[in-house]
Amino acid sequence: MTKTILITGSTDGIGKLAALKLAEAGHQVYVHGRNADKLASVIAEAKAVATGAAVDNIDGFVADFSDLTAVLKMAAEVSEKLPKLDVLINNAGIYTTASATTKDELDIRFVVNYLAPYELTNALLPLLKKSSKARIVNLSSAAQAPISYKAFAGQDRLADKDAYAQSKLALTMWTMDLADTVAADDINVIAVNPGSLLNTKMVDEAYGQHWSSADKGANILTELAISDEFVDDSGKYFDNDIKDGVHGDARGEFGQPHADALNKEAIAELERQTQTVLQSLST
Repeated sequence: MTKTILITGSTDGIGKLAALKLAEAGHQVYVHGRNADKLASVIAEAKAVATGAAVDNIDGFVADFSDLTAVLKMAAEVSEKLPKLDVLINNAGIYTTASATTKDELDIRFVVNYLAPYELTNALLPLLKKSSKARIVNLSSAAQAPISYKAFAGQDRLADKDAYAQSKLALTMWTMDLADTVAADDINVIAVNPGSLLNTKMVDEAYGQHWSSADKGANILTELAISDEFVDDSGKYFDNDIKDGVHGDARGEFGQPHADALNKEAIAELERQTQTVLQSLST
């Protein structure tokens, strides 16, 4: 059955590859990026490979996810354009950058990797509830580290790797809480480490080397989005690095995230801190 799918951060890397695979499979795919020219190019590529009715249902949205006002504006545009949303893949992410802070003096990793998908998803929940069995796929990482709420609030600075790991744990903790929150609405929520050191621009800029192809990550995003295999796996963490306890190119399996992602007290504290930061931005 054809699904309507929105993938954030899909003008390059595994997000773009997943968009092309899903368009080729006949799904209605909506991509997102912060650069209008790159977005238009990906839309054209997706239309070129799309099959069936998907050819006429490929489009995209421009938004800078370091600006939460732009995120909410995009959510409004999505809600106006689409009658429903079957799958939301929160793929947009950032590791290294020339400017580590946003205009609001927050670490850009916390904003792009966690607060932006948090705001976007909550704004799009009404659209997702219109689907008979919606899915939300949140891009986590093997890098997950306890959150410094002083840094989260912009009162301390972190090294790139620390900010990234903490933002990815925040996303994973929220994923587990969101799965419980939307269970009654029959919405499936999964966090996924798509694979460490995949051959993408972000990894190349951060490490200058890779372990596996970008296709490994794109393939698991595609499967989590549409495969019946995962229809009852809400509230879980898929580790695409490990298969039978071994690292390699093979598809991974469900595993254990950082302990804080399963700690309800820690999750409640994250929610309190999140609301404090968001309220400070609105005043």
